Amino acid sequence: MGSEKILAIKFKFLGDVALMVPALRMLRQRYPQAELHTLVAAEAAPLLTGLGWLDHVWALPRTRGKLRLRDSLPIVRQLRSEKFDRSVDFVGNDRGAVLSRMIGARERLGVIAPKGFSGRTRCYTQTIEELDTTRHESVRDAYVLSAWDVPFDREALGLELSPREDALSAARELISKPTIIGHLSTSQEKKEWPVEYWSDLADRLSDLPYELAFTAGPSEREQDLLRKLQERRPDLRTLPAFETLDHFIATLSLAKLFISPDTAPLHLAAGLGVPTIGFFGPTASSRWAPLGKHQVCHQGLACPCSGHLHQCALPNRCIDTVTPAEIARSAHQLLEDIAHG
Repeated sequence: MGSEKILAIKFKFLGDVALMVPALRMLRQRYPQAELHTLVAAEAAPLLTGLGWLDHVWALPRTRGKLRLRDSLPIVRQLRSEKFDRSVDFVGNDRGAVLSRMIGARERLGVIAPKGFSGRTRCYTQTIEELDTTRHESVRDAYVLSAWDVPFDREALGLELSPREDALSAARELISKPTIIGHLSTSQEKKEWPVEYWSDLADRLSDLPYELAFTAGPSEREQDLLRKLQERRPDLRTLPAFETLDHFIATLSLAKLFISPDTAPLHLAAGLGVPTIGFFGPTASSRWAPLGKHQVCHQGLACPCSGHLHQCALPNRCIDTVTPAEIARSAHQLLEDIAHG
């Protein structure tokens, strides 16, 4: 067992990779002497590189909708030369299945997911049915490992992330005082609050002894939310777009509280040990909210939103049923609880 080399594969987005960490921790507990490697999309690799109990993090270039074989093949060849004893693909999508087969571990475990090309399951030597989507995503990942008799550990479900020391100095120039960070954007507009809600929330938090700072994702649409907030409220502080994920992670690590809709930074903040308040509309907090003592979530009213649509189907959007008043109450209560231990 001690000489085994294991590769864990997860080709999804930042938040999904962050939520894989508990399963990786359980895998490490089950195989403490093994070499444990991970393979993720390049943009997600910084989430894992600070975890000292991982032996290697492999970063594969990815562009949505494109194979990028010229960029991928040299890395695949390197992975194949590692001669892994085991690999596990937590997603079971086409890309993960093909990569599992090309890398060629002796034992290849994969999830049977509902979509994909017909020969996908033949890329694995062992498969397990996908756990139903009512379960938390971290539990779903841990369930995959039950095929290898990896014990489920509730105590290991917390997220884990470390900022890079070389990024902290620049982060401290941005966050020099105790600060609450609000993150406005997600990849889908239907998951976002209107700007006026953030303005209202800022007023409701103004009695707290903390600065307020607001961020958004790097896309032009997301940055435009910050510009609209500044136009509405020139008195509020907005942070510039971050050049690297490492700089963003380091900045989040300095927050006293992080507030956002369902998006990857919510999980990054939780992994850094920052108290969080997340609010959910078209997505289920029962599946996606960070787990932990100081991680609070609010769920909007029931809604027939399709996960494939960028706009909510109702005039009264589900995300808007989570109000600034209730988020402000949670923030006051959470910070009071933390202050009193």
